[in-house]
Amino acid sequence: MRIDSWLDSTLWNAGYDLAEAWEEITIFFRRFRVRGLKKLGFEIAGEAMTLGTAGTVVLLTLAQPAFEETKKDWRNHDNFAVTFLDRYGNTIGHRGIIHENSVPVDELPDHLVKAVLATEDRRFFQHFGIDFMGLARAMTENAKAGSVVQGGSTLTQQLAKNLFLTNERSIERKIKEAFLSLWLEANLSKKEILSLYLDRAYMGGGTFGAAAAAQFYFGKNITEVTLAEAAMLAGLFKAPAKYAPHVNLPAARARANDVLTNMVQSGLMTEGQVVAARRNPASVIDRDEKEAPDFFLDWAFEEVQRLAARFKDHTLVVRTTIDLGLQQAADEAVASSLREYGESYNVKQGAIVMIENGGAVRAMVGGRDYGESQFNRATKALRQPGSSFKMYTYALAMENGYTPQSVVTDGPISWGNWSPQNYGRSYAGRIRLETALAKSINTIPVRLAKEKLGIDAIMATAKAMGVETPIKKDVTIPLGTSEVTVMDQATAYAVLPAGGYQSRRHGVAQIMNYAGDVLYDFERDSAPPERILTEQAAAYMNQMMTKIPYIGTARRAAVDGILTGGKTGTTQAYRDAWFVGYTGNYTAAVWFGNDDYTSTNNMTGGSLPAMTFKKLMDYAHQGIDLKPIMGVDAPMPEKDKAPAVASADAADALPPMVRPRSLSGQSTRLIRELGQRLRSAPALVLPASQSAQAKPAPETTGSTVP
Repeated sequence: MRIDSWLDSTLWNAGYDLAEAWEEITIFFRRFRVRGLKKLGFEIAGEAMTLGTAGTVVLLTLAQPAFEETKKDWRNHDNFAVTFLDRYGNTIGHRGIIHENSVPVDELPDHLVKAVLATEDRRFFQHFGIDFMGLARAMTENAKAGSVVQGGSTLTQQLAKNLFLTNERSIERKIKEAFLSLWLEANLSKKEILSLYLDRAYMGGGTFGAAAAAQFYFGKNITEVTLAEAAMLAGLFKAPAKYAPHVNLPAARARANDVLTNMVQSGLMTEGQVVAARRNPASVIDRDEKEAPDFFLDWAFEEVQRLAARFKDHTLVVRTTIDLGLQQAADEAVASSLREYGESYNVKQGAIVMIENGGAVRAMVGGRDYGESQFNRATKALRQPGSSFKMYTYALAMENGYTPQSVVTDGPISWGNWSPQNYGRSYAGRIRLETALAKSINTIPVRLAKEKLGIDAIMATAKAMGVETPIKKDVTIPLGTSEVTVMDQATAYAVLPAGGYQSRRHGVAQIMNYAGDVLYDFERDSAPPERILTEQAAAYMNQMMTKIPYIGTARRAAVDGILTGGKTGTTQAYRDAWFVGYTGNYTAAVWFGNDDYTSTNNMTGGSLPAMTFKKLMDYAHQGIDLKPIMGVDAPMPEKDKAPAVASADAADALPPMVRPRSLSGQSTRLIRELGQRLRSAPALVLPASQSAQAKPAPETTGSTVP
């Protein structure tokens, strides 16, 4: 009873004390109670704090991928200075920062720094990476003008994009850019940020950095540029392709005049100080208008960094595999296709990778204009391949005992909640695999994957053939829903003309130091190709693929007089259109689409991509020895009549490109054999009598004979 009484009293006292304490707390907080408009203000502030906290958590979650980028060795770019040569040994460009020529910010001309800051980021030394005042000013000016006339990104944000991100226009990229700019401000000084920006920005003409641009445009050191020249350089950051002075000097001078105005408006200089530069604008030295293959060089530079990381010497000369004639033809093929049909098809971008059968990358187009966007759509853009991915399913089927004449039922099929449809919403019943592939019937690869092959095996086949992008495991991948790059498709398709062996795709043939020592040679140091498909499976695939340009969906791709194989691809809502094809000599992957993923105007892989492929291949096969496609002995199938082109009449089409005459294959082999014999021949030894006669006479003193 005593214990029970003690427990009751203790619990009652504890409850009483808690009640008293709560009453005191309540009385204390009553003095903070607000009513009326004040209460409304407090409610709004409370909700704002709640939403702000939740928003911060969301933003931090979205920023995690951005901070992953900072874990990479992003400064490694500075460790290499590379001079690139084409396949024939001609200099085609440079990449990397040469430290000996890099000038500290403190040694740069004051008017250059002022010109850059006045134009790109006037409050650079006041903000912490994001300039909210500048953003508000830009939004106001843009609203007044009714268009985008000012950008709100700070110099730090632009550097973050150059170092870590791409030119992709998306909210995700802007969030990453904002957080990375804060990271840069926290880890680097303002001078370091400005120095990196001036060293890394693309300045047109294949140059990166203000120092390289000063040498390219004016032929002088960056420390020697005048105010007029500094204004012209500062004007390049906005649009290097549009304002490059060696391409459009009047536009460059007009832009430089705007920069001088910015310097006056920002208070960094007076009108009297800039009037001489206005009256005497900068001039540039004459340059060859031949454009550098910049998309290829960016990719090749990444390859060099990977291959040469183990070498002590990072100042290198690299012989690449690029053929400038084929590169120019590829550029023109994409440009002319977009110029002729871009508006009617509502398409703005295209990309090509061309590989000579044997693995050498001969041409690469990463976009419409490198000056407008340095984002390489050939190697970095992930796009759904559509029906061009079906090749992997059929290749696996050939590996598992099927033949082109094997019959499979084309009919309704469901896999879980997914029921794929054919393009025409109809079914053909029992059909041969070669016909199903030529007509790009959707249900057949799905049926093969579900009932016989399995998704894992298809993924493994694509990876083994050369698809480096991680493939998302999903039942829909037989129809090409997992994103890949143009380079992936070109690499993998090149296995077929190689007879089932690895394509050995490469862009670097040799790496040398400036002493001439060969540090890396592809033929010497690379592993021999592994067999991916059996010889029989490769032959079957070639037999099926070479029917598609003649009786299937790619009739506009057939190269005149040359056996052609390949596959079209079109994605949902017509967002992407592909043609990946090959001959006995070359393989090429062609893609067209829009960066913002908007739909095209019913563009299919058999239209613009196929036509562009044919333009390039018609040029590439002029004057060369034609090679057969392995496993295809029959003559070319009779070509069905191609459908009408989407826009201009044939009479308005551009004339075909003509490849300059070159040595025949037989002449080339003869010259190489002659050179090899000369190198291996023993040295000539003169007879003693002739050797004595050849000795120079001894010197004499006195007058010389005139």
